[in-house]
This record gives sequence, C-alpha cells and structure tokens, in this order.
Amino acid sequence: MLIREATADDWPAIWPFWHRIVAAGETYAWDPHTTEEQARALWTGPGKRVLVAEDDTGTVVASAYVTPNYGGPAARIANAAFMVDPDHAGRGAGRALAEHVLAAARADGYRGMVFNAVVETNPAVKLWTSLGFTVLGTVPEAYEHPRHGPVGLHIMYRAL
Repeated sequence: MLIREATADDWPAIWPFWHRIVAAGETYAWDPHTTEEQARALWTGPGKRVLVAEDDTGTVVASAYVTPNYGGPAARIANAAFMVDPDHAGRGAGRALAEHVLAAARADGYRGMVFNAVVETNPAVKLWTSLGFTVLGTVPEAYEHPRHGPVGLHIMYRAL
C-alpha cells in the first residue's frame, strides 16, 4: 500500500466514498446532504495536509487529513479525519493510514492529536484505542444515529 500526499487530481477518487460515508449518517458529524463543493472545502481546505492510500492497483482506497485543532499557542495539537472506502474496508488501509498520519504529525512538530467528535458506535473507536488514544469524555446523546438513535460523541486524545 502506498500512502502519499494527495493532489487536486485525487478528489474525484475521494468524493464517491466521502459522500457515501457521510450520507450514511453513522460516523461523521457532518451534514449528510453536504454538496461536493462543500465536502471538498471541508476535506481539503486551507491548513490541511491531505493524504491518500492506494492499493496495489493504484486505486485510492482511503484518505485522511491532518490540521491544527486549535490556533495560536495551542496549534501544536493536531486534529485529523480518516475515511476508508467501504468497498475496501477490513484490508488494513485504515490502520496503515492512521499509523502514517500519527508519524507524520509527530514529524511535523505536533505534541498530541485530538478527535473532537467520534461517534461512540463507530467501529474505528477500537482502532483508535489500539493506537493509544483514550476517551477523555463523552457528550451523551449528542449524535442522532440513523439505526441506534441518540448516541454519545467521544472526545479522544493521544500524546505524540
């Protein structure tokens, strides 16, 4: 698997799975009706380092971004988001991309990484805890899950 910096030419490969994941309304606190233009701004906007993971055929199967979570004197705490194409899930792309992003964030001088709104029913919670993230707290019933009803949003953190 090749993990590399994304280019503008990668967006057409990212958008279909980005849209599919967000429209499902199960794992991201973004509007399921987000337009492609809005999505591109959310994912690739200013200050974000965007990466993609390609399989052996050169197909983009996952993407992530890293950005400062805060500004000013707190800008050394990173935030990141990850998406794996559901058609390629369970093949290690998420873990490989996460490990790469954590190393890149550390190399970029970040001291920690925080996730502000991890849906507590998201299967990725298991991945994040296996990579050393802890749940700092949970905002109860903050997310309207389409299958589970109101569920909590975790705030997760890991020192780098």
